[in-house]
Amino acid sequence: MELAISAVAGELVSRFVSFVADRYLHSSRSAQSEEKQVKKLQRLLLRARTVVQEADGRYITNPGMLAQLSMLTDAMYRGYWALGAFGYMSLEETETTSMEEGGVRNSSPPKCLRTVHGSAKKNKSMYLVDLQGEVESLEDVITGMMELVVLLGGCDRMLRRPYDSYLYSDNIMFGRYAEKQKLLNFVLQHGSPGDAPAVLPVIGGPVVGKRTLVAHICKDERVSSHFSSILHLNGDSFCRIADHGGIMSGKILVVVELVSDVDEEDWAKFCLAVATSMDNGSKVIIISHLKNSERLGTVEPIFLKTLSYEEFSYLFKTLAFGSANPAQHPRLAWIADELVREFQPEWSIGTANPFADIMRRNLSVHFWLCILSGLRRVVERNLSLFGEHPKLLARRRHQVDVTDLVSHPMDSPLRVVASCTSGSSHTEVTVERELLPRVRFGDLLTGPGVRPQGDFNVVTWESRLPPYTSYVHFATSGNGAPGVAQQSTPLSGRKRAAVPL
Repeated sequence: MELAISAVAGELVSRFVSFVADRYLHSSRSAQSEEKQVKKLQRLLLRARTVVQEADGRYITNPGMLAQLSMLTDAMYRGYWALGAFGYMSLEETETTSMEEGGVRNSSPPKCLRTVHGSAKKNKSMYLVDLQGEVESLEDVITGMMELVVLLGGCDRMLRRPYDSYLYSDNIMFGRYAEKQKLLNFVLQHGSPGDAPAVLPVIGGPVVGKRTLVAHICKDERVSSHFSSILHLNGDSFCRIADHGGIMSGKILVVVELVSDVDEEDWAKFCLAVATSMDNGSKVIIISHLKNSERLGTVEPIFLKTLSYEEFSYLFKTLAFGSANPAQHPRLAWIADELVREFQPEWSIGTANPFADIMRRNLSVHFWLCILSGLRRVVERNLSLFGEHPKLLARRRHQVDVTDLVSHPMDSPLRVVASCTSGSSHTEVTVERELLPRVRFGDLLTGPGVRPQGDFNVVTWESRLPPYTSYVHFATSGNGAPGVAQQSTPLSGRKRAAVPL
């Protein structure tokens, strides 16, 4: 009997040792496979980024090359997101009692953070499959890019000074490689003698980068030397030209920003004034958020869509981390992706930029989580108070309650109305509002004592280089009934029904 028990025990021990050894070998092989996939993806991303950067510095006129460039950039951003997501999904389960980062202790981490990290191991195999898929996808795209790389060598190189490169980054002229090349090709294309000026509409939703794209093109060396002058028109100046004529002569690039739909008769008068006053080769660019503006163009319009989630994630992390490496801050990388999920479908680049500017100054998990939870509470509060998402309220220049974003809010709520963007023709601002005290958005979030008594202007973001564009909004205690800011001056008394994107 004792021999039988000993034999059974020995067999069980042997099987247990074999099981542990197999699990260890399987885990070791899996870890080696993951590491191999990560390194391969990093090499592919380096190759893709090199090609994209080289293409961005060339004048590309071939539509097929532009289509290939779009495919490559899409695959590249998906690869960057997969690489970052794999980094934070590989974290150990976060302790629920305390968390300390950069000297700031968070004694009660939000449940959402505990949940995502608690399920990280369970979902790890899913992310490995995604990682392998992105490696295969990016590898396939790069394999088909050999012709693009060869043809890029025959494209003229752009003249880009260091100052221009800094402006390019600071003003978030991010991506839009194919759209930028299409706009350049239109502007630099020679017109036929006797033809009326060509018109290209640039159409997109609010704050997706329409004006930034056109401004970047206007700064190009070839564009500035191709035209004798670049004329920017807003609603008022457009109406004066349409009603009374009179416009400068020469080879002109005209940029018209439309904030309302335009009557065909007014547009016909404007085109006649342009055709009779300007020299051959003049061009007109329309900037509009209305799809109806498509009918005003003589060539196929450029539609600027909202950035994809992966592209938005790459942009936001670039802005929020600054010189820091997101791979070295996996928890912050996860929080950044969660913020992108909040920003990307409902907000815009213009909203993400001031938040990234604030977060870059404090790489603390606790601080970033406060921003994330505060933003979510702002959405919930405005849906409860006004029945609409804050983005829709801001578009109508309706009060948006941002009380939950302030670290230690005062007794009265804090509501903001989009009232002024320096350099924009979108809004008229009264002199009284201009004289109100100004407070930076970042200071308002981190320092409760900076909030003035009564109404004031909040500066959400300021460019650090000329022309020092600033985004200023009117802030009020919101004790009265919810109000709507003054609407912009319409372009004409004769308008069609507007169809926004």
